[in-house]
Amino acid sequence: MAPIRPRRSVLYMPGANERALEKARSLPADALILDLEDSVAPDAKVEARGKVVAAVKEGGYGKREVIIRPNALETAWGTADILAAASAAPDAILIPKVHGPGDIISAAKILKSVNAPEKTKLWAMMETPFSILRCGEIAATGADPENRLVCLVMGTNDLLKESRARALHDRFAVVPWLAMTVVAARGYGLDIIDGVYNDFKDESGFRKECEHGRTLGMDGKTLIHPSQVAPCNEIFSPTEEEITWSKKIIAAFNEPENAPKGVITVEGKMVERLHLVQARRTVAIANSVREIEEWF
Repeated sequence: MAPIRPRRSVLYMPGANERALEKARSLPADALILDLEDSVAPDAKVEARGKVVAAVKEGGYGKREVIIRPNALETAWGTADILAAASAAPDAILIPKVHGPGDIISAAKILKSVNAPEKTKLWAMMETPFSILRCGEIAATGADPENRLVCLVMGTNDLLKESRARALHDRFAVVPWLAMTVVAARGYGLDIIDGVYNDFKDESGFRKECEHGRTLGMDGKTLIHPSQVAPCNEIFSPTEEEITWSKKIIAAFNEPENAPKGVITVEGKMVERLHLVQARRTVAIANSVREIEEWF
């Protein structure tokens, strides 16, 4: 199994705000999205690009995953943004307004043309009606390593706007889009991150939505405020009960008499090899989380 990188908490930071870029170096988020798009006014975009590139090159973000979100390629800033982002060599570049697989393929070709390092992967914003309708095709680009795609990010605010659906706390309208995209991501071995919760002062509502996202299969959640990081990390981490049970499954299958079996019994419960795969992932994530938290 390849090393697993937890993506429980993925915090947006406005690229035009130098204080925010500096503060991000001390926050216990798994990943940081340094944003050049929605959070930056048009007349500040060029300046923000320089600040973000300088911050990433300076480093100091430790084990946090650093992602740059440029403006869409079709905008006046998009091409320059992605070229500048590639020069900074972040962990990933988050492509906004993805409508179809061609957006990912085009971005990957740009990165290749400027010899961007292999470590710089692509993430895709799933925030348009076309991105949901074509989520399987978009996710399928991840099957080719040349395309660098490793993660999908739900843009639920934009999806609500474009669909004219009501933004209710039970996310009734959003669930089909989330579920479709989770299945597409898993079909091609990608991670997927849930959309933001706008009322950052409502911790109870935020916790419920984190639990909802985890139940749907999300790896983590995008965040708009540092206060959301701690509860998000808690909810998207394996529980002690999950870790203990997973270790029991692994230990049982490691017994010589169980090595050739597809199905065994553990504490009176039927366990298949598919549960072994899940158990190994749970333990691997738990170990990675522990390493990150010890570093913080």
